[in-house]
Amino acid sequence: METVQNFINGRISESHTQRFAPVFNPATGEQTRQVVLSSAEETAEAVTAADIAFPTWAKTSPLKRARIMFKFKALLETNMDKLARLISSEHGKVYSDAVGELTRGLEVVEFACGIPHLQKGEHSANVGTGVDSHSLMQPLGVCVGITPFNFPAMVPMWMFPIALATGNTFVLKPSEKDPSLGIVLGELLKEAGLPDGVFNVVNGDKEAVDVLLTDSRVQAVSFVGSTPIAEYIYSTASAHGKRCQALGGAKNHCILMPDADLDMAANAIMGAAFGAAGERCMALSVAVAVGDETGDKLIEKLRKHIDAMRVGPGIVDGPENDMGPVISAPHKAKICDYIQSGIEQGATLLVDGRSLSVPGYENGYFVGPTLFDNVSPAMTIYKEEIFGPVLAVVRVPDYQTALELINHHEYGNGTAIFTRDGETARQFSEDVWAGMVGINVPIPVPMAFHSFGGWKRSVFGPLNVHGNDGVRFYTRMKTVTSRWPASLRLEQHTSSFTMPTMD
Repeated sequence: METVQNFINGRISESHTQRFAPVFNPATGEQTRQVVLSSAEETAEAVTAADIAFPTWAKTSPLKRARIMFKFKALLETNMDKLARLISSEHGKVYSDAVGELTRGLEVVEFACGIPHLQKGEHSANVGTGVDSHSLMQPLGVCVGITPFNFPAMVPMWMFPIALATGNTFVLKPSEKDPSLGIVLGELLKEAGLPDGVFNVVNGDKEAVDVLLTDSRVQAVSFVGSTPIAEYIYSTASAHGKRCQALGGAKNHCILMPDADLDMAANAIMGAAFGAAGERCMALSVAVAVGDETGDKLIEKLRKHIDAMRVGPGIVDGPENDMGPVISAPHKAKICDYIQSGIEQGATLLVDGRSLSVPGYENGYFVGPTLFDNVSPAMTIYKEEIFGPVLAVVRVPDYQTALELINHHEYGNGTAIFTRDGETARQFSEDVWAGMVGINVPIPVPMAFHSFGGWKRSVFGPLNVHGNDGVRFYTRMKTVTSRWPASLRLEQHTSSFTMPTMD
């Protein structure tokens, strides 16, 4: 059986561990390969490679680093089909969604290509008589990314393109559930000209993670995952003197106002709730309908859309499915337990996805789109992140009640409002306690030149990912104040007849 190894110092590094984790095709339930669970010593080898490579890479000009990012971008585009199929086979998402994930990651690579401008610092002349000040945005050293299963391409590319472009070296620890893509990204970076040791991939579980969180050579840690793990990552990394950004869970609400375009809103909510089988930290899992009439109309439209949904494997020969399987059998069981808890706690189950069976894929990890009505804030399906295709409809009498629901939830990742009224939309964008806000946009994920991050217990650490926050996170500022005394000028002149370059 194929074994997914590590990628250390520019090459596949065969592990000597005796511990492995199975990797499944979620659509079939079949094990397709296994992944090494690296020992502490093997994890430290990846850190060593990154640490040795750092001094030379940090001194490489930003322009040269950017040119490697440009080549990496071209290789991603050339290999888009291959990468998307690999994502679909290990994660389960439909092919077009895998392409979309790669495209959003590619946008961060494009942003990182502008690093000569983004990292140039500031300058002030004559802050005092004959005294100048300028700032340097210098790299940190070895940086680490610990990433989740739901976006094996996009989330790592939220991190390492900016880290590498700013002069850091990097160790990626991908999810053991879909680890293969990380290795391919390492190989593409090497093909683009990245020096050995600058980017490394170490596969593993908590044993590997704890090495990365405590090794004194690691300077910064980026993480995306559930809130309990994010809190552990942040507290452990911080206790060991590391800079840390840890993005956690979410329970994203949208408000549906009575004046909204209901056809547009229902379509948007469907994609946001059930795309990628709901396994997105920006998934809309709660629709707050203002007024019973609004709620009735929404339910009617959602049920029609759900009835028309195609659920099946991510890659098919005919028309593409709308939704694929969830990641694993245990996760499917967890989602089904949440659905049962909603029934037991008094919510109205309108569409039950637990009994879905896909012909020819009976052993796949499929959960159909599930719709609850009359959900209250006391229910578990309202309070907790399900991370599956389950949409809860909450009915409230007015806008203010809807706003207070969102603001008092422990998570504050993303939110949206559907309305035709500009005043309501503007007020909502100012008053809601969430990091990313959509106005008639169901999943308000910022473009790469803005920063992604939530509020409250959806994030730990002061700086978000990509955009200007990403550049700030992966650099530290040094301010130089200088005065030059009068001296003899010794000038040596030589003639040059070629165009000067920044090599």
